[in-house]
Amino acid sequence: MDMRKSRSESGASPLDGGSGRHHDWDSKRRRKMAEISQALSVTPVDVATLRRMAISEGGLLSDEIRRKVWPKLLNVQMDNLPEKPGEELRVNNKDYNQVLLDVRRSLRRFPPGMPDEQREGLQEELIDIILHVLQRNPQLHYYQGYHDIVVTFLLVVGERLATILVEKLSTHHLRDFMDPTMDNTKHILNYLMPIIDRVNPEVHDFMQQAEVGTIFALSWLITWFGHVLSDFRHVVRLYDFFLACHPLMPIYFAAVIVLYREEEVLECECDMASVHHLLSQIPQDLPYELLISRAGDLFVQFPPSELAREAAAQQEERTAASTFKDFELASTQQRPDTVLRRRRKEQVVAGREPGAVPKVAAGVVAVVRPRARRFVRLAVMGLTVALGAAALAVVNTALEWAPKLDLQLFP
Repeated sequence: MDMRKSRSESGASPLDGGSGRHHDWDSKRRRKMAEISQALSVTPVDVATLRRMAISEGGLLSDEIRRKVWPKLLNVQMDNLPEKPGEELRVNNKDYNQVLLDVRRSLRRFPPGMPDEQREGLQEELIDIILHVLQRNPQLHYYQGYHDIVVTFLLVVGERLATILVEKLSTHHLRDFMDPTMDNTKHILNYLMPIIDRVNPEVHDFMQQAEVGTIFALSWLITWFGHVLSDFRHVVRLYDFFLACHPLMPIYFAAVIVLYREEEVLECECDMASVHHLLSQIPQDLPYELLISRAGDLFVQFPPSELAREAAAQQEERTAASTFKDFELASTQQRPDTVLRRRRKEQVVAGREPGAVPKVAAGVVAVVRPRARRFVRLAVMGLTVALGAAALAVVNTALEWAPKLDLQLFP
């Protein structure tokens, strides 16, 4: 897949492009809001539609909508919110001192210009949320970076709702990061290079030769990019996406960031220090909607079960990824061979030579593996605004995995 693309072209906002584009986006936004409202109003709530809305262009649009939809994505009931904890929560708490240090260092995670008194109040609430979740779940272990995720929920939904959402998230999506050791976290990071290898062997081999490893992506993964992105709008857009998907989706998103920066990587000095420095400095002007779409494409094409053998530093059963059925998109008309046959027919109808190599359109994934001395053409399933079958596969898999009450995902 050629991830190289003009940043001015691929990074355009839905609101860019003049009054015509602005009008189109306003129309799409109104339709999306109506669909979300309808999905929330039925009994039972139409979670499949909510997941599609969270994945599609623009995500959930506003924090007001997120306050209604995020609990549904996590299957959290809002009729019994916890009361504000008392002072005893902090007394003799083994995690309190580390949490306090991390929260005090989190000034940049709060909106610029927020009054000190308001920010300090939110920081106290942040400490209470973290300690409450850890106290109720002694099997969970605090890690540095956890507060970057918690503060995002606090700023969007408020303390009481954030407490139960974070607790559910911590026992599901984030569970592997909260083990006593980093073994499972390192296992998840081990998926990064096989994904890159499937798409761009040249970048993969360059990174292997540089011996850069995957540690540059650690903070991306364990904070859901909250620690490394300066614009809060981009952070919550990614949270919409991740909450609607498989818990390994953040590592696929990390892979598409690396692939998008192909030219920068290959032009870098091929040594560990140089490549690590380049990759650890994540650009702030990324084309987020494009990369979200491509992360979905790669998850569809290379599901975790296909990569597990290469990534396995330990038994699959110990990670969140093993609790899922992978996408069942290989069925019906979305099977790769079917997609390729249909595309070939379209080329003939369009008057092209059957053997000609088609031009790759925006949002399309095509993989060439020169080392195999042959072209391998893979199915294309773009996550578009209209949401095709690939997006439905994302939703269906997310629904199969979706946190359920009393669901035990880990031993």
